[in-house]
Amino acid sequence: MRYKIIYTFIAVTCSTILFAQKSKHLKTFPDSIAPVGIIKGLSDSELLDVVQRQTFRYFWHFAHPVSGLARERDNTVKANYYWDYINEADDQPNFSKGTFGPEACAIGGTGFGILSTIVAVNRRWVGRDTALKRLVKIVDFLIKADCFHGIYPHFMNGATGKTIPFGRLDDGADIVETSYLFMGLLCAKEYFNGDSPLEKYFRNRVNEMWSVADWNWHSKGDDKLLYWHWSPANDFDMNFPVYGYDEALITYIVSASSPSHSISKELYDNSWVKSAGWKNGKSYYGIMLPLGNFEYGGPLFFEQYTYMGINPNGLTDDNGIDYAEQTKNHTLINRAYCIDNPKKFKGYAANCWGLTAGDSYKGYVAHCPQDDRSVIQPTAALSSFPYTPEYSMQALKHFYYDLGNKIWGPYGFADGFSETKNWYAQTHLAIDEGPIVVMIENYRSKLIWNLFMKIPDIKNGLKKLGFTSSF
Repeated sequence: MRYKIIYTFIAVTCSTILFAQKSKHLKTFPDSIAPVGIIKGLSDSELLDVVQRQTFRYFWHFAHPVSGLARERDNTVKANYYWDYINEADDQPNFSKGTFGPEACAIGGTGFGILSTIVAVNRRWVGRDTALKRLVKIVDFLIKADCFHGIYPHFMNGATGKTIPFGRLDDGADIVETSYLFMGLLCAKEYFNGDSPLEKYFRNRVNEMWSVADWNWHSKGDDKLLYWHWSPANDFDMNFPVYGYDEALITYIVSASSPSHSISKELYDNSWVKSAGWKNGKSYYGIMLPLGNFEYGGPLFFEQYTYMGINPNGLTDDNGIDYAEQTKNHTLINRAYCIDNPKKFKGYAANCWGLTAGDSYKGYVAHCPQDDRSVIQPTAALSSFPYTPEYSMQALKHFYYDLGNKIWGPYGFADGFSETKNWYAQTHLAIDEGPIVVMIENYRSKLIWNLFMKIPDIKNGLKKLGFTSSF
């Protein structure tokens, strides 16, 4: 019924017609998803449908045409529009992202896109067989693409499969981005569990990739530290351990879950739990934060990337950490900071909050209370729906109904905005789009949580690292 309502709006809403006219690929694309404009009077459930569906278009319509991988972003040249808003000497833009060209695809973002595709099939935005063909296209490409001991690079050329270096030393394996990819692949393998030849083929391809990914290679052969990067030209010269607490908890869980190249519990304890950045224990705005080295918790993607697959509810570890408390409290602290608004930025309010990594008038920045530049990322509040549903819905309605003429587009909400600077992004990033689709779905149905948490290998990995889950 809800789809009929949406299609009715598509037919009669002028803004929707304009969106559809501007959209690319709709005439020939399988299972095309027409974009919609601002539709008044939606119920909460209908609004969530519209936002999830339109955000998913990024992965469905804007995927790389050769490989099906998720493009890193939808501005693929230097972000010159940032210069329009530079008024102060210290506001020099940071072009650390958005400079890799139109072929640049994100390995982690592709994992998020795969999770989003599962949501799309389950909600019948696209057909199961059509989606499966897309996923097969992705794995067939990745099987032949650059990888290093089974671990993929951060960025990849979506036409050739060759590594796009992130930096002079970062030109090889990225174990964190690869863990996001496998979060998506393993979950899709669990979802597409039928007996059709194509589903069996897809599962076999994922198994092939999963069996050769050598997570333990990144330990340098001992149980002291797990390293983020390895390069055939530069070895471990990046010398950057994966330590926490941050977005990389899933990396340890996936690495411990491998049936063939698993890391040890000792390595997890030494490199993660015993790191200086793991525990917090302070209170902010009267809210206790169990984990994390950042004051006020840091950017909110810390509580979103890992927990796209891992259900924090009922999840504890042998150090006594309650991960439901961690994820919710960090989110509440971030919101409370925005309401407090110590820098008096325009627009910050109970219905306009969320500091996390994303685009700003200065380029790509890991926004957080410690680095607050007046920029709100819609993904921060929207990907927090499982933790703060009432507050996230407040923010969603404000973003959509009040600011929609400035930030709503064919791929959902623009990546960021600053009312103080009168700056509104023109961009969408794979790593910010995916969590919106998936985390709203986890709030609504627990779909991805239920799939991922029942994977036998993941259960084994959680148990190995000392986690206990009620799911």
